[in-house]
Amino acid sequence: MTTKVEKSVLVNVPVAVAYNQWTQFEDFPQFMGGVKSVTQLSDDRLQWVAEIAGVKRQWEARILEQVPDRKVAWAATEGATNAGAVTFEDVGGGQTSVHLSLEYEPEGLVEKVGDKLNVVENQAEKDLERFKAFIEAEGYATGAWRGSVGEGAAVGTPGVQDAAASRGDSGKAGVSAKAVAAGVGLAAAGAAAAAATRKSGSTDDVVVTEYDDVTPVVAPDVGVTPVVDEDGEVVVTDVRPAGTLPATEDGTDPGTRI
Repeated sequence: MTTKVEKSVLVNVPVAVAYNQWTQFEDFPQFMGGVKSVTQLSDDRLQWVAEIAGVKRQWEARILEQVPDRKVAWAATEGATNAGAVTFEDVGGGQTSVHLSLEYEPEGLVEKVGDKLNVVENQAEKDLERFKAFIEAEGYATGAWRGSVGEGAAVGTPGVQDAAASRGDSGKAGVSAKAVAAGVGLAAAGAAAAAATRKSGSTDDVVVTEYDDVTPVVAPDVGVTPVVDEDGEVVVTDVRPAGTLPATEDGTDPGTRI
């Protein structure tokens, strides 16, 4: 199963400024949520490290086409299956329309749950808005690379078929098994509590507690739909129906009611 995301933003800077800033890939962590680092290995190779909801992902991507002031298109070569393009259009008046097209394959339970909750789509929209704020605040690009990659190759908008080499190598993704287990479990527990609240119509039955290392307990009679925060990210908070938390030494319930 693949998911496609299409997002645009109008940036109040000339097209050359917007494009030049986008070529500074190693600056991406300054406005892309969850991105820890981007390392430019060569003119057409990038190494990404990201962490969202406790899940660390590392992958490499190859730039398939890069045309100054017009387009950057890429496809992953290992670690995470994704591909897409960012295009730039001069709309006049010193403004630029930046459009992102992304297609990806979620891997593992955490990513599949996040996909159902449109986490990546929401993140992409916020990243473009942060890019807009970043470049408009500066008014100029922090650097520029005016070279071309594959110009005239007419690759269009790459899709996951162009990233086929990255499939099935999740072992290279740098995923922490402990983080995945905790992330999935806590999100699922949070979902159970949220569902129980909706079912009862009251918040009196909900207990919220944060733990560093827990084995979540999920109410068996409710559905599992993890909770996301206002930024569209999966909330890694242990939320359980009352009575499922371990008691303290004096036998009292350690939870804080909301």
